[in-house]
Amino acid sequence: MRTYDFSPLWRSTVGFDRLFDQINNTQLHDNQDGYPPYDIVRTGEETYRISLAVAGFGPDDIAVTAEQNVLTIEGQKPDKEQREYLYQGISARHFKRQFNLADYVQVKNASFENGLLRIELAREIPEAMKPRQIPINGTSPSNVQQLEGKAA
Repeated sequence: MRTYDFSPLWRSTVGFDRLFDQINNTQLHDNQDGYPPYDIVRTGEETYRISLAVAGFGPDDIAVTAEQNVLTIEGQKPDKEQREYLYQGISARHFKRQFNLADYVQVKNASFENGLLRIELAREIPEAMKPRQIPINGTSPSNVQQLEGKAA
C-alpha cells in the first residue's frame, strides 16, 4: 500500500483538511474486491450516473443510502432455500460498495432494470455559493479628473 506525506502542503494551504482526510481514507478503504462491477459516467456538465451489475439480485435485495458525502450500496440475498448447485457462476454473495461524493453532489434517482442498478447524481451548488459580481464603491473616474484639474 502506498502512503503519501502531505506535510509540505499543510504549510501553504488552509481549509483543505477534509480533502487530505478523504485521500487517506480512500487509500485505507480501497481493499474492495471489485464485486459488483460498476461504471461511473459523466452524463452532463454537472450530472453523473453510477451503474452496478447486480445479476441475481432484485430491487428488494439492495439498499442505497446517501449520508454525508458517502453513497453506500449494499446487497443481501436472503437464503430462501438450499439448493445443490452443480455449478454456480452467478454470484449472489453479500456486498457493500461505497463511493465518496464531492460537496453538493446529491442522489437524484435510483432505478433497477435488466440486472443493472443505475443511480443518477447531480451537483447542485447553493445560490449563496455561486460566483457573483461585487460592485466597487468609491471615487468615480470623473471625480479623479476634477481633482487633477484643480491641482494643475
